[in-house]
Amino acid sequence: MANWVKHTPEGSYRSLFRWGKPDAFKHPNDRLVSILQDRLKLKPADFETPQPCTEQVEVTLKNSLAPDHLAAFCTMIGAHNVLTGAYDRIRAAYGKTMYDLLRLREHIIENTPDAVLLPRDENDVAAIVQYCSEHRIPVQAMGAGSSVTRGFEATSGGVTLNLAARMNRVIKLDAISETVTVESGITGPALEEFLQKAKEQQNSPHNYTCGHFPQSFEFTTVGGWIVTRGAGQNSTYFGKIEDIVIAQRYVTPIGKLVTAVVPATAAGPDLDSMMMGSEGSFGILVSATLRIRRFLPQNRRRFSFMFPDFESGLGATREIMQSQTGLPSVFRLSDPEETDLALHLYGVAGTPLEWLFKLWRLKQNKRCLLIGWADGSARYANLVHENVKRIAHRFGAMNSTGLVTAKWEKSRFMDPYMRDDLMDFGIVLDTLECSASWENLPHVYKNVRAVCHSRPGTIVTTHLSHFYPQGANLYFIFMGKMARDEFLKYHSSIVDAIQASGASITHHHGIGRLLARWLPGEIGATGMGVIKAIKGFLDPHGILNPGVLGLGTQKTKGETV
Repeated sequence: MANWVKHTPEGSYRSLFRWGKPDAFKHPNDRLVSILQDRLKLKPADFETPQPCTEQVEVTLKNSLAPDHLAAFCTMIGAHNVLTGAYDRIRAAYGKTMYDLLRLREHIIENTPDAVLLPRDENDVAAIVQYCSEHRIPVQAMGAGSSVTRGFEATSGGVTLNLAARMNRVIKLDAISETVTVESGITGPALEEFLQKAKEQQNSPHNYTCGHFPQSFEFTTVGGWIVTRGAGQNSTYFGKIEDIVIAQRYVTPIGKLVTAVVPATAAGPDLDSMMMGSEGSFGILVSATLRIRRFLPQNRRRFSFMFPDFESGLGATREIMQSQTGLPSVFRLSDPEETDLALHLYGVAGTPLEWLFKLWRLKQNKRCLLIGWADGSARYANLVHENVKRIAHRFGAMNSTGLVTAKWEKSRFMDPYMRDDLMDFGIVLDTLECSASWENLPHVYKNVRAVCHSRPGTIVTTHLSHFYPQGANLYFIFMGKMARDEFLKYHSSIVDAIQASGASITHHHGIGRLLARWLPGEIGATGMGVIKAIKGFLDPHGILNPGVLGLGTQKTKGETV
């Protein structure tokens, strides 16, 4: 039995890097620990003495902002909305990528803003940006702080705007057009709480949902979704965030950029699309209008199927997406390595289902699990469910019922909590994702996994979780004991393999600073020239999030990836 840490002291290093709520935990179960011991060549004694990093953060940080600048910000937004304490500045510099966690565990503090500002509304943001542009002060923007790409690290110092602290309101619900307008700092749970109770609390004809549920849902904001072009686990039906956004409002150093609240337009190049994915380098997103749909959880039809091998699973999911008989909402196909791990993690191993798998000759290390559900009207959800079942059976799958999916659904937002427990014992767990066409996907899968497995003592799992008629997302997860320098080299080698295989280097995590050096290889010199030209027009002095997307100076105070 592993000795898991069960307390996170306030003000500690652990409180900076751990995932989620300080008092919430999801410890790896004994089955997972047994697998880790077997695959990583560990002994029970290796899980007896954790390194929890519960010591207090007691550091003094230099502040490069002149006193008159701090005084000006206090006048603009109130002194209580200007934070200069070390803990607040560190929290506003580090996201949740493994590189961030490894640095914090080693007490490496770098690239912090000189002050954290809590703007109250769009006017505050405009005043701050104008002042910073005039005085050449760098400006970063953050939401809930769960970036996995070093998206708001203050590599040039300056100020960071925490938009989630004050700018988190619903501005307008339009039940006639089925849209909602919100400030960019509103979190996923707060938005869904409002929408899913609209009928009772807003006197709307229906309850609604945005349909955007990333695994980081509980600790992300609408602004973060948009500026990184994110995707939720239900994206196969609801779409990525760019399919959900109707209109946006940005504050830039040269003025406000506002797009029209209309369902579609042919008025020149798409400014909405241009701004999405800019990660705070073109402007500060202050509000957005989103498409919403009726919330119909009573119609949800869950399913799971076990395929004899990965090839048959790929064939079935591609046929489902191309059959034009409706789209599943959640749709997730695990490769053999992830399937076997999932069966232990979700408590399926050792149940009667395991006996049925053997009866169907679904062999360990070859079988592949498909889970998901259909949303929408009752007729639509039933149609999709029946179509999935019919095609899955045609490709040799066994129906493993919706119970497996229900187990996954119950904990789908809690799985990241296990990462901190594992890191207490030196085990790193990280993810990379990409997208590929159906034609190229097997090639990408084979090549990238070969690089992942080139490191001994590493567990590597893969799944497809966002599907299109033309291709899908590939999600690679690796676990192993490694230090920070080795992690950086290993991580880079995987991204190199993804790009060399012809896949996109990211499907929904964005670029930030972590993947910036691979961006030119994805979009080419001309593409980078376009991005730099837009940046130069909207942000002539280069104050907005310097270094993100590889744009602007990156006067880093420490190591960079």
